[in-house]
Amino acid sequence: MWQENWQAGKRDLLINRLKDASNNKWDLIVAGGGITGAGIAREAARRGQRVLLVDRQDYAWGTSSRSSKMVHGGLRYIAAGDIKTTMHSVSERERLMNEAPGLVDQMSYLMAHYKGGFPGPLVFNSLLCIYDFFAGKKYRKFYKPEEFEFLSPLINNHELIGGTQFADAVTDDSRLVIRVLREAQENGADVINYVGVKSLIKENDEKGSKVVGAVLENSETGEVYSINASVVINATGAWGDELRGEVSDEKNIRPSRGSHIVVPSWRLPVGSAFTAIHPDDKRPIFIFPWEGRTVIGTTDIDNKGIDNSETSMTRDELLYLMKVANFQFPKAELQEQDIISSWAGVRPLVSSGALNPSKEKRDHSVWNDNGLVTVSGGKLTTFRLIALDALNVASQYLPGFDAEDFGANIFTSYEIKHPSFIKLPSYLQKRLQGHYGMDGDKLLSQAEQAQQDDEYDVIPGALAMWAELRWSARNEAVVHLDDLLLRRTRVGLLVEKGGLVFEEKIKQICCEELKWSDDHWQQERERYQGIWNKFYSIPA
Repeated sequence: MWQENWQAGKRDLLINRLKDASNNKWDLIVAGGGITGAGIAREAARRGQRVLLVDRQDYAWGTSSRSSKMVHGGLRYIAAGDIKTTMHSVSERERLMNEAPGLVDQMSYLMAHYKGGFPGPLVFNSLLCIYDFFAGKKYRKFYKPEEFEFLSPLINNHELIGGTQFADAVTDDSRLVIRVLREAQENGADVINYVGVKSLIKENDEKGSKVVGAVLENSETGEVYSINASVVINATGAWGDELRGEVSDEKNIRPSRGSHIVVPSWRLPVGSAFTAIHPDDKRPIFIFPWEGRTVIGTTDIDNKGIDNSETSMTRDELLYLMKVANFQFPKAELQEQDIISSWAGVRPLVSSGALNPSKEKRDHSVWNDNGLVTVSGGKLTTFRLIALDALNVASQYLPGFDAEDFGANIFTSYEIKHPSFIKLPSYLQKRLQGHYGMDGDKLLSQAEQAQQDDEYDVIPGALAMWAELRWSARNEAVVHLDDLLLRRTRVGLLVEKGGLVFEEKIKQICCEELKWSDDHWQQERERYQGIWNKFYSIPA
């Protein structure tokens, strides 16, 4: 079931239903269109619930497009003695790799060991034994110094005593959100971006004030819509305390900023993800290949004063990441002018009062406030389990609803059969299958109809084809240019100048598919340029 309001020019189809809410009923409203909200919508809709998901920004606008892109099992949990969390994380990682190859893929990780350094080979190997046991297969392998240098000729070899290889997984986080939302739509969920929860609707009952719906606000027009529902689930992540503040004085969420930089792979070529220990604070930093580029991150800093605006890395964070990259790979001699882009995301940590945000647990929590269920924290990897936990709490407001984990696939199995598919290189076939699933055939049909010679060309500097950009513009609820370049595709992160080196081609696609006039294009271009300069470029 294709939800038409995602198609260009048809957004008002759902808006009109919101205006006529008396004739349109929903069982639950999900506030937040990141991976947690998407997972909740998917699991609730497949169980027959009438779901409305809203986000005052774009889908995955917050943390879920600005993570470290890793679907990992959480080695740190083993070290902390939290075996259960690691077991669940590894199980979900394996599930995602099996269900969505091309979107969630195994990645080799390498850890260099130095004389006197921690963790040493023996300690690290003992952790990996448990890790591999949960995965049901052996990924770990130890290399002697000369073997490890062969794997990475640029590695810092001073007092190198060897290196360990293990495995986790990597994804495109915002595409993961879109695929989960598409699955929710196929089960009947209504989802819309740029419409957020303005306030909660409350009525008095025997327990006091009960939440019975929400007043929604259209971020584009300012219109408001009053929607009744049996329960509201607050999945706004790092912003969760804001909505919950209407019914509770508790402040449980500690926003922590994680920043990253992107450099050309030829300047820092890595075939695996390196876990580098920062020389200053001994924190692990990842240096890894992603979408044809090399990414360095992440930091872990309290992000005070979180609001509706985006967050960006600071100058100190930039220097911090540059230092660890040049410490681990001194021969690369990385310079600031090598950086293509940056991004910073805010983790919704559940505060325990730890002085250092790096010491806070990464597990999730669920709070129940008489009709408002708030969920926050957790990892990208375990979004399905987080969704089920939230729905289990919400089930008391949904008569007959069962949130039991019955083990069904997250993603519908689908084989692309379009004649053009077999003509594509194998890596593009895998990419299309993983990124678009059930929409792959329609994407290729649209590319054929466009009758453009370059539709199947890969955008220089990125891994996406021009056909993907066109598909997203027409069919994936693009409202603004940044939706298209920063989240539906990652052109804005991977291509110089935020992708605007290809301005004429991008303009052509947007004007054709979104029916933008020259004036509208110019407004969107200026808006996008301002966003990119402030939040995705190099801090001055």
